[in-house]
Amino acid sequence: MGTAVAGLRKGEQARSLPVALRPVALIAALLILWQIAVSHSPGQLLPGPWAVVLGIADLLRHGLLTKYVVASLFRVTWGFFLATVTAIPLGLMIGWYRRAELAVNPLVQIFRPISPLAWIPLAILWFGVGDVAAIFLIFVGCFFPLLLTAMSAVDSVPGVFIHVGRNFGLTTKEFFFRVLYPAVVPQLITGARITLGIAWLVVVAAEMISVNSGLGFLIVDARNAGNRYDLVVAGMVIIGAIGLLLDLAMRSLERVKSLRWSYSED
Repeated sequence: MGTAVAGLRKGEQARSLPVALRPVALIAALLILWQIAVSHSPGQLLPGPWAVVLGIADLLRHGLLTKYVVASLFRVTWGFFLATVTAIPLGLMIGWYRRAELAVNPLVQIFRPISPLAWIPLAILWFGVGDVAAIFLIFVGCFFPLLLTAMSAVDSVPGVFIHVGRNFGLTTKEFFFRVLYPAVVPQLITGARITLGIAWLVVVAAEMISVNSGLGFLIVDARNAGNRYDLVVAGMVIIGAIGLLLDLAMRSLERVKSLRWSYSED
């Protein structure tokens, strides 16, 4: 019996291996197509993959890559953190109290469609050119998506959870921490995952205008300093790779059992 089970597991691993290699094969195919397109381009409008690799190596050699990555992650971390600790509790309270939701929702819908980049002139006026302005823009870009996620999560809490909490005589504070918050965590994680992607988009755009460091600044500076398009594309590749890693980190939270309180077990 044990041998049969082991053989079955080996067969499953053998079948799953090609699936795991599919993303690698896709990336390899895209790199080949990229190189073919560059080799047939008469004006070299786009640097090839090897030129981009050399550009990344150049950044590493001069110590700029680590400096710019750390600067961008620093701004994203603070902007996203400040938005999380303010928007989620506020959204839960607004979603729970219907009168507050009716009063606040029109104001939220007015500010929500405004692009965070539209705040750049005011951010520079209020905070000057530097980290604080970029953090403020990230905060604005993350605040309203997280607020709406929290409000929507409260509306989706099953009524049976609410009735059970009330039947046990929980106080408002106990109900929030023992029933409401655990019930909405899965939706909050999903919303935070999407919002973190928005934060990464905003920081790159903000760094192109309001600061003199970071990956966004790298792209603009490479363009202005002698048309170094290899560094421009290298910056784009690094931004995409870090965005993928951030998304994988957020997705890993969905597999933490202590955060899956409201999921049903099969």
